[in-house]
Amino acid sequence: MERGFKLVIEFLETLPSTQSELISRIKSGKVFGKYALVAEEQSAGFGSRENEWVSGKGNLFLSFCLKDCEIASDIQKQSLSIYFGLIFQEFLNKNGSKAWLKWPNDIYIGENKCGGILTSIVRNFIVCGIGLNLINAPENAEILDIKMKRDAIIYGFLEMVEKQISWKQIFSKLLIEFEKSKKFVATINGKKVPLSEAILCDDGSILINDKKVYSLR
Repeated sequence: MERGFKLVIEFLETLPSTQSELISRIKSGKVFGKYALVAEEQSAGFGSRENEWVSGKGNLFLSFCLKDCEIASDIQKQSLSIYFGLIFQEFLNKNGSKAWLKWPNDIYIGENKCGGILTSIVRNFIVCGIGLNLINAPENAEILDIKMKRDAIIYGFLEMVEKQISWKQIFSKLLIEFEKSKKFVATINGKKVPLSEAILCDDGSILINDKKVYSLR
C-alpha cells in the first residue's frame, strides 16, 4: 500500500513480531527496498535488552526498513534508535501530544512509558520497530495522550522519516529532553546507574563513569 511516497506498507492481522518478520524477509531476499509491516496484534514482541514488549490488540505495532544510504549522512548508526525516536516524538508533539523521549529509546507520557523504539542493522538495511500504547497499556504504563488513528500516525511519521532530517536539525530537541531523563536510573552492563551522572554527547551517546554509552541494549 502506498500513499504518495515510495515506502510500501503491508497491513496484517497478527504476527509474533513485526521486527522479527521484517528481518526474516530481508535475510531471505523477499524485501529489496523501503518496506513497512504493521500488525493489528503482536504475540511475541520484544524491546531493549531482549525484554518482552507486552501490549494489547489495537495498539501500534510497526516495523520499517530502508537502506543505510537513505538516511542523513551525519547520523551515527549507534544512535539510530534515538534519531527515529526524536522524529517520532516530534511528529506526536506536532499533533498535540506531550510525549517525550526518555534516553535512549523509550516514549514516555509524564513519568510512565507509553512506547519504545528498537533499531537493528541487517545487511545494508536499517530496521526500526516501534510499539506504542494507543488504546490500552500494561500496569504502570500509559496510553497516548491524544486521540489519533493508528494509520494517521503511521503515515505521518513515515512521511517525516522520508525527509531525511539531519541529526543536527533534531539534536537540539534531545538536549531539552535529556534533562527529563536525568530523573531516572538506567541499567548499563547489568548495573543500575543514575542518569543524573551522565553527560550527553553531541552524537546522542552519554558519557558516564568515563565510558561512552550509545544504548541500553
